[in-house]
Amino acid sequence: MTTPVLSVRDVRKTYGRGPTRFEALKGVSLDIAEGESVALVGKSGSGKSTLTHILALMDAPTEGTVMLDGADAGRMSARQLNRARNRLFGFVFQQFFLTPKQSVLDNVTMPLKIAGVPARERAQRGMEVLRQVQLADKARNRAVDLSGGQKQRVAIARALVNRPRILLADEPTGNLDSRTGQVVEDILFGLNREHGITLVVVTHDDELAARCGRQIQIHDGAIVTPEVIR
Repeated sequence: MTTPVLSVRDVRKTYGRGPTRFEALKGVSLDIAEGESVALVGKSGSGKSTLTHILALMDAPTEGTVMLDGADAGRMSARQLNRARNRLFGFVFQQFFLTPKQSVLDNVTMPLKIAGVPARERAQRGMEVLRQVQLADKARNRAVDLSGGQKQRVAIARALVNRPRILLADEPTGNLDSRTGQVVEDILFGLNREHGITLVVVTHDDELAARCGRQIQIHDGAIVTPEVIR
């Protein structure tokens, strides 16, 4: 049996102590296979964002195990976690987090600059991912001059520039109109289908979730079947 690229077992996450103690996750277990598309679905406060942060190695569980390619993330040093996060993951958020007055290409290649990649290689890889999202002709434009949909496509290109195996998209179409959102969705699912990138989408949008190969419902910090919350 193939080892899941991501796996969590009996993961719990608790905030605070005493009367203010809040259990955000209550014994969550799941596997995500390489190349899969998965939707984490739930209302605000359900625990899906907490679970996403733990899956992305951005936070540690209070209890339970997170496995990355079969290796226990809890046994990794901070440096190893940083390296794994930068090497394996790309992130797309509802907010674009672009530097407005910088060029599109500079925004896209910022992770490579931080990683110390030489300028020529940065430019080559930046143009490569801009072509993937059909924005190569906007490389020299300032980010502030783009439409909302174009900005989100730049954010996707930036997420791809490190050549991640896993793309985590948190409400990626939340700030877009339906037509533009459809374009962004098509790009994300095209990357999953054509390049084998594992896609994890966090959403409360039923139509977006339905495009994923699997939907995981989160309710009050636990994974449930849809019938339980009706």
